Amino acid sequence: MAIGLAAMAGAAFAQGDVIAERRAGLKRMGGHMEAMKPVADSRGDPKPLEARIDDMIAFYRTLPARFPAGSGTGDTKALPAIWQDFPRFEQANTALLGQLATLKTAAASGNAAGFAEAYAQTGPQFCGGCHRPFRAR
Repeated sequence: MAIGLAAMAGAAFAQGDVIAERRAGLKRMGGHMEAMKPVADSRGDPKPLEARIDDMIAFYRTLPARFPAGSGTGDTKALPAIWQDFPRFEQANTALLGQLATLKTAAASGNAAGFAEAYAQTGPQFCGGCHRPFRAR
């Protein structure tokens, strides 16, 4: 019985870790989006933002794995829909990765207008495409 309790405690601790890690990562992603807004709004030089976009791409490549079964309870805003329709969740993430590639191309080329246009689509269309069905407010 003690072994069973220890295993359950370990699983709960691991679940808390994955939730805390994904929350911290998603908060960092929001910070990247906030840092890009003034550049997009002013049509400034987007090249310095490449590292932020690279970090976003690296994070979102790992996002589905950050939602293992059983990690939908606790300090999380994740909705059950993630696990009920995981392929749709993965599709939303893949679409975001494609958009981030577009954003990176515009930033790397220094195309301020293209960057601003891609940025304007990223939040409502791609971030929102995941937030609306999969995140509680």
